[in-house]
Amino acid sequence: MKIKPLIFEEIKTSHTNFDVDFKLDYNITFIQGDSGVGKSVAYSFIEELSSVDKRIRCLNYLNINRNYKNQIKRTKGKLFVIDNADLLLDDAMRDYIAWDKNNQYIIYGKNPSQLRLAVDEIYKIDVKHENSRIHFSLKQAFN
Repeated sequence: MKIKPLIFEEIKTSHTNFDVDFKLDYNITFIQGDSGVGKSVAYSFIEELSSVDKRIRCLNYLNINRNYKNQIKRTKGKLFVIDNADLLLDDAMRDYIAWDKNNQYIIYGKNPSQLRLAVDEIYKIDVKHENSRIHFSLKQAFN
């Protein structure tokens, strides 16, 4: 479902010689890709940013035994960044996220089912090396 971003239109952060610059076109940004392409690295930099920007909440496989589903459902006005979504999100939670008009999501995974996304709402990480810096941005997965 194409809903404009609620919290962020862009996430920018830097760490050592890495830059993350994600333009967020929709309320749900689904990022997929093979292992080793930088998804978890980019996630870790956004997780670091979440320590100073309280609008961001990060969830990954370490949260699997925590009450993260209720945390999402009780929260308003946050960007949830979810790594390893295939482990964390069941169909009911994906359905909830698809209709959630209170929060925004960046979801890393392989399976976008139940999120009601169009093909142009699925992205992959674009990595560019420039002047000894590594830039992570997003590009549509199916272009």
